[in-house]
Amino acid sequence: MHNPFKTLLARSGLSAGYPVGTFAMAASPLVAEALGVVGFDWAVVDMEHTPLDMDSLVRMLQAIAGTSMLPITRVPWNDTVMVKRVLDAGAQTVMFPFVQNADEARRAVAACRYAPHGVRGMAAMSRGSRFGTVPDYFKVANDAISVVVQIETPEALAQVDAIAGVDGVDSVFLGPGDLSGAMGHVGNPMHADVVAAMGRAVQRIHAAGKPVGSVAGTPEAVAVYRGIGIDYIGCASDLGLMMRQCAAVLGTIRSQKVHVNTTGY
Repeated sequence: MHNPFKTLLARSGLSAGYPVGTFAMAASPLVAEALGVVGFDWAVVDMEHTPLDMDSLVRMLQAIAGTSMLPITRVPWNDTVMVKRVLDAGAQTVMFPFVQNADEARRAVAACRYAPHGVRGMAAMSRGSRFGTVPDYFKVANDAISVVVQIETPEALAQVDAIAGVDGVDSVFLGPGDLSGAMGHVGNPMHADVVAAMGRAVQRIHAAGKPVGSVAGTPEAVAVYRGIGIDYIGCASDLGLMMRQCAAVLGTIRSQKVHVNTTGY
């Protein structure tokens, strides 16, 4: 087994095409499938801020599997039992929110690995093992899982070297929304101080040999984040993109001044 998301990041760069993603917040398999069909490279299947449960997660992963888009499953919290169930459901790349220090990063890695390198519980029959058909699954699964940890506070930024240096952390994802709020710039993730802090973090994470991801609300913001060296960026979310386009269409239609010919000619 291999991890397709690790492969995607290893091939990233302008020559190979920048890996562009989004967040699947609608909790809809149909919408998630459409995101993949339209051409997004990856999407965060978000269990932190949506009503997704384990059954609906499986349906989301099944829908995405019919496209070339790669799912990143964000768990609600750094919880060993939740992670075990998500992996058994078939997730291969797991994002952990609000990681504050190296100990929490190590706990995230351990939750994704079988003994003797971790604490993931073994189940012979699961979607993750293709229902027991993957040869030597318990021996090869550890290398097939990708761990993404989120840094979302100034306290975590101060620990970024230690977090990025944890063996088994494959990528660090900077969360500009919570970070901007914690820095006193609520609702303004593009504030100069926030962008500068993220830029410094990118340099330190790259020094540890790890790729960096983030999310931006607009294509213009994506360009700013690319400029500070972020390796893969999600643009908004399915709901955000839908609401924005719907509002634009409605605004255009309602502002139209149309002359209605009442003469019949």
